[in-house]
Amino acid sequence: MSDILNPSIEVDPFDGVNLLTVDNLTVDFPTADGVVHAVRGVSYRLRPGEVLGIVGESGSGKSVSSMAVMGLLPRTAKINGSIKFRGEELLGLSERELMAVRGKKIAMIFQDPMTSLNPVYKVGFQLEEAVLAHNDIPKAAARKRAVELLDVVGIPFPEKRIDQYPHEFSGGMRQRVVIAIAMANNPDIIIADEPTTALDVTVQAQVLEALRAAQRETGAAMVLITHDLGVVAGQADRVLVMYAGKPVEVGSVDDIYYKPRMPYTLGLLGSLPRLDSSRTDRLTPIQGAPPSLLNLPPGCPFTPRCPMAQPVCSEREPDLVGVVGAGHEAACHFSGQLADKHAEDVFAVSADDAHIPAEFGAVADIPADGPTTIVESAS
Repeated sequence: MSDILNPSIEVDPFDGVNLLTVDNLTVDFPTADGVVHAVRGVSYRLRPGEVLGIVGESGSGKSVSSMAVMGLLPRTAKINGSIKFRGEELLGLSERELMAVRGKKIAMIFQDPMTSLNPVYKVGFQLEEAVLAHNDIPKAAARKRAVELLDVVGIPFPEKRIDQYPHEFSGGMRQRVVIAIAMANNPDIIIADEPTTALDVTVQAQVLEALRAAQRETGAAMVLITHDLGVVAGQADRVLVMYAGKPVEVGSVDDIYYKPRMPYTLGLLGSLPRLDSSRTDRLTPIQGAPPSLLNLPPGCPFTPRCPMAQPVCSEREPDLVGVVGAGHEAACHFSGQLADKHAEDVFAVSADDAHIPAEFGAVADIPADGPTTIVESAS
């Protein structure tokens, strides 16, 4: 987002060139039961100051693809394709060479701050360690930088909090500490992996504001990984939707939200509650579950769940192809038929969904002239 860049940040003459270029990235995990095809041909570009949102269900390959960028996958992983940072190939670098990139040039915010932070060390020590790992400065200067970082991400009384342990922080504050560590060395790219998972709405807003502060402070580009389309709508410039390890739609935020051309994207949007919808409108769920990446079905992996599926869908997996709008691509044989379609036009709400038995804690039918009644679940 161009308006969130701090004009005081000095940007090197790399502007206009892709900071990060990922081409046809594949990641396989050999197991006793067979090969898990976790990532199947992910490609994207990230430009200076840009925010790319990667969305999809759990197990779609979002986090694995970003762990591959960081070089954090286990040695058993089979990685192919190309990952270039400022034109330099990262795949194949030694651990020592990767350590010069991690934290300094590309930083990552992991989704569970409690496991990201060491419980036996004070927060200040861990922040100082991140600074000293890439800068030859006195420890006093590193501590001063740590206090500044806590202040930037909105931790109250940073001079006092710096000497406390992670368990003395709330979940949202721990996540903000992890964000502070990620921005410690003014990286060029920040990868945020589900940064708002398991946080309530108010704390989510605080964490997202901390992310915006991190970007203002560093001028970094960002890869935002999430399953929350609402988070992406307010943060990202472009969106990449993943399903079964592969991108199925790529475009600007407006393209994805207002002109989706892949049934899966349309289904994700239909499963979200909307403030402008009627109280009697029901969400439109996507039936079924994602396929096993160990044994993918032939053709399009979304076929078993897609109401628009035709015989060709089971025979040939569609490629990402351009649709209406520059930079908007979708992987669907019938993307042209989705113009001006809404989720309820494609995904019919079944009778079972519309009238879930009360013993399962369903929401009772909404009277035309009365409020919604929540039915107590059977004890």
